[in-house]
Amino acid sequence: MPTQKPQPDVVVVGGGPVGAYAALHLAKKGLAVRVFEEHPQIGLPAHCAGHISIRSLKHMGLYHLPSGIIENEFSAANFYSPQGTKFTLKLSCPVTTALNRARFDQFLAEQAKAAGAEFALDSRVESLLIQKGAVQGVHLKTGENLPIQVRSKIVVDAEGVSSRLLRQTRLPTLNPTGLVYAVEAEMEDVQDVDLNAVEVYFGKGYAPGFYAWVIPRPDGSAKVGLATNHGDPREHLKRLMTKHPVASKQLGKAKITSVGYHAITLAGPIPQAYTDGFLAVGDCASQVKPTTGGGVIFGLTAAKEAAEVASQAIAQGDVSANVLQVYQKRCDELFNFDIRVMLRLRRFLDSLSDERLDEMLRVCRKLGVDGALSDVTEIDFQGKMLLTVATKPAMLAALAYFGLLYLTAT
Repeated sequence: MPTQKPQPDVVVVGGGPVGAYAALHLAKKGLAVRVFEEHPQIGLPAHCAGHISIRSLKHMGLYHLPSGIIENEFSAANFYSPQGTKFTLKLSCPVTTALNRARFDQFLAEQAKAAGAEFALDSRVESLLIQKGAVQGVHLKTGENLPIQVRSKIVVDAEGVSSRLLRQTRLPTLNPTGLVYAVEAEMEDVQDVDLNAVEVYFGKGYAPGFYAWVIPRPDGSAKVGLATNHGDPREHLKRLMTKHPVASKQLGKAKITSVGYHAITLAGPIPQAYTDGFLAVGDCASQVKPTTGGGVIFGLTAAKEAAEVASQAIAQGDVSANVLQVYQKRCDELFNFDIRVMLRLRRFLDSLSDERLDEMLRVCRKLGVDGALSDVTEIDFQGKMLLTVATKPAMLAALAYFGLLYLTAT
């Protein structure tokens, strides 16, 4: 057994953006933090498209990023039905940005290191160290396949959607019925797309249970993907590229340069993300938007709260669940209203046939929903966003129509 380093105050499992952000805020509070990342390099393989709200990045102090991280900005979105009906939402200013996820993750890790956090790469946490019912550290293996035990006062689990460690705590895990499976491809020579807009394609024949997307870059390349709760996402992507009346023209001549796969959880946060000596953050706690599958902003927000609660618990000398439950209360206050709204929206979208989706986009266009939403800048906390626009005549009419559509669809 190799010589052990001094015991850290906190072990963070996972060096992705959520784990790195938790480590950054823990280290800023003067705690000894050690991050274990199973891959040999931060940010690879990439697990999402990196399509992020500008407002949320600014709110978190993360918008002024080094060169090469921000790939594009968008002030519009084009939504397509399976039949090719198009609804365009044009906003008054850029609202979202596409990030190079590998570089963004690496930037956050470097920020955490600069604050004093230690990162151990190629180090897979095999299990939690649980004694007398409390989490007191981790068991891991390094690239040399050496078993190591690391004790800590708190473990912050940012392992991602696999939730291997979360299951060892006997806490509720994410709902498997809410999982969709995504394929994410890098493509060159994408044709006939608006560089200021993201492309979104609905339809049970192309992306059942979710949707497909094209996120263009100025150089003619794009991030292209879809997720589904039924069938092989690779086959659905092939069908989108060759059969969809719009996407086939945009992607039919494109060259795929790389492909990745990952799961997305859409069922809403787990009801309890804490126990003695343990906090779960990000995808493993299902802190993900049920409408879009975006988890970066919710995960970063939860990571900051986890760091605050963990530092206070350690300062008090009490890391029991009774103290750490404050983390759950804060997350509930931050997310619950918006999550409830988004879960209803997800159920509504899932209830629609392809014919109803086509009808819905036509009605949105006819009612002028684009004008009602043109000043929107908040896209992460969608419940609150809907409250701000719900009184506009076009939105009142659209919401009444959607309600009727949902009732008749179910």
